[in-house]
Amino acid sequence: MAQGNRLGEAISPYLQQHRDNPVHWREWSAESLAEARREDRPILLSVGYAACHWCHVMAHESFENAGVAAIMNRDFVNIKVDREERPDIDHLYMTALQAMGEQGGWPMTMFLTPEGEPFYGGTYYPPEAAQGRPGFAQLLEAVRNAWDTKREGLLRSAGEMRTHLRGFLCASGAPADLPEGALEEAAARIGGMIDLELGGIRGAPKFPNAPYLELLARSGFPGGPEAHRAGFLVTLRGLCEGGIFDHVGGGLHRYATDARWLVPHFEKMLYDQAQLLRHLAIGWRATGEPLFRQRAFETVAFLRRELQMPGGGLAASLDADSAAADGPVEGARMEEGAFYVWTEGEIDAALAGLPEIETFKRCYNVTPRGNWEGKTILERLGGSGEAAPEAFGEARIRLFQARAARPRPGRDEKILADWNGLAIRALAEAGAAFHHPDALLLAREAFRFVTTQMMREGRLHHAARDGRLSGPALSGDYGAMIAAGAALFAATLDPQFLHTAHALAEALERWHGDGEGGHFMTASDADDMLLRPRGDPDEAVPGSTALVVEGLALLAQVGGSQAIRTRAERAAALAQGRIGAGGMAYPGLLAGFDRLQRGSELALFGFRSNPGYGAVQAMVRGHVDLNRVDLVLNDPDRLPETLALSALRPERYPAVTLCRNQTCHPPVFEPEALRALLEGGTAAS
Repeated sequence: MAQGNRLGEAISPYLQQHRDNPVHWREWSAESLAEARREDRPILLSVGYAACHWCHVMAHESFENAGVAAIMNRDFVNIKVDREERPDIDHLYMTALQAMGEQGGWPMTMFLTPEGEPFYGGTYYPPEAAQGRPGFAQLLEAVRNAWDTKREGLLRSAGEMRTHLRGFLCASGAPADLPEGALEEAAARIGGMIDLELGGIRGAPKFPNAPYLELLARSGFPGGPEAHRAGFLVTLRGLCEGGIFDHVGGGLHRYATDARWLVPHFEKMLYDQAQLLRHLAIGWRATGEPLFRQRAFETVAFLRRELQMPGGGLAASLDADSAAADGPVEGARMEEGAFYVWTEGEIDAALAGLPEIETFKRCYNVTPRGNWEGKTILERLGGSGEAAPEAFGEARIRLFQARAARPRPGRDEKILADWNGLAIRALAEAGAAFHHPDALLLAREAFRFVTTQMMREGRLHHAARDGRLSGPALSGDYGAMIAAGAALFAATLDPQFLHTAHALAEALERWHGDGEGGHFMTASDADDMLLRPRGDPDEAVPGSTALVVEGLALLAQVGGSQAIRTRAERAAALAQGRIGAGGMAYPGLLAGFDRLQRGSELALFGFRSNPGYGAVQAMVRGHVDLNRVDLVLNDPDRLPETLALSALRPERYPAVTLCRNQTCHPPVFEPEALRALLEGGTAAS
């Protein structure tokens, strides 16, 4: 039996957190699976991530316990997985867990045969039996006893589960057209679940649910149901004003535990910042509300200050927990939210001498009793009155400086290609919408890092940290980075981004293509997976297939390549054949389908000095269409020759034209003609 904990050389900070456990942890690999087969022992698979509060709780209660570790080491091959580093493994076994009737969540605890087939699982287990759940040590003994005495039945059920997973996650099917009205039907169902007073899905807990919000915006803008626009905007306002947003340092926490967006789980994830930033740009363009602009600028500043790593890549997350601030850091107890919450006395001390201190406390709901466990989570849900979003600048700076002296939450410093791709695209779109140079610079820096430091021999890798790379990229990494390159080209007209996006599209086909026009999530040369899943379902972010369809569709729009568009359409049709009528569960795919069906390209030609340019630009900006790509330029030669817009030579500036399916409307020059063009949205035939 191989001895010892082998996580000391792991790239993942989450795995590094477990390197001193008495458990003989291994990383997931073909070698670890071979060890289980060689020793004929079941596998205990534990999946979590660095910012996961309950992952830390179970680690402290069980994995640091010598007695529990002794049972684990005696009876199992123990494998620890960071779900962010290996989303394919997480996707496979989370699907299995849910098929077993469990709700799912993290930490995920799965028991596998030596072949990697799942036969039992759950999530968090307490050290002692509680609330109808067995204690973890008790569970370990029971599973090992079943393995020794009922193995034939366990193997049979594990084989049946493998068959189920293959059919659900890996299936191929005939291509199909998107059913008529599928997006509208899904958006209507989502709209019916929205709390039109507080935003978000009714009830608690409340998640941002960005893929659902995206469908509401696609359906509502520019001229769809008013209720869908309202649902999108009220949710965005709740995210901006609630305790789920950090009003001192910027950035969105992962979700709220209540129905009002007041009390968050305090981890901050890169993907949440990316999706929020895109939606803030959409909301501001549609309404001009200063709130959305302010929160966008605060989010960009947070990304620059807290998540950018040396070289330009963006780190994955900040933990929810940090050392309590009322004692020495060494050996201090870890508390969720300790870095972010305040007593009234702390607020009074930090803001002493400011004339607006009482107004600030009213606006942000600071009271002697607090609003959460005797402390205050700063929020503006009810008392902000007429205070502008940017108000209390000096007060917030003082609080930021006071908070900086506290023990900080841990940062997961691995750089993920897909999450960086989401962030790069959002930064590019926000930079263009708000004329925010640093957002564009941050996008450029991250794109350069991923496409240079995370590439080897033209092949993208999924994760990087401290100059080391994890395994090859997944299909979603390529999809997200293709979209990032396309968005950066649209924002800057720099051809290098277009060229790189095309190279990524070629690598996607080479390593993930199925030979029929579809894609697998895992690369063709992966040797450590039970199955090769497709990656169709969405989670907090669009799934791998959705990222691929959206990335290819956006690249076809900005570059004009019919070959790329054909690939996107084929991948979408095959995905639709697999998901059938279940589009509500695949909002990311529906968004990609929508772009393919209703995509258009707009060019605004001119110079800022041209009379009327500002009014024309404002009209274009305020007419929100999520399927439209806007290109702003003064020289048509900067466009790819394959793009229909490149053939236009307006007789005067400013001029605007709109194209769909490579067919363009003649340029318009006057505001009324532009309004008719935008509201009609139809290209000449």
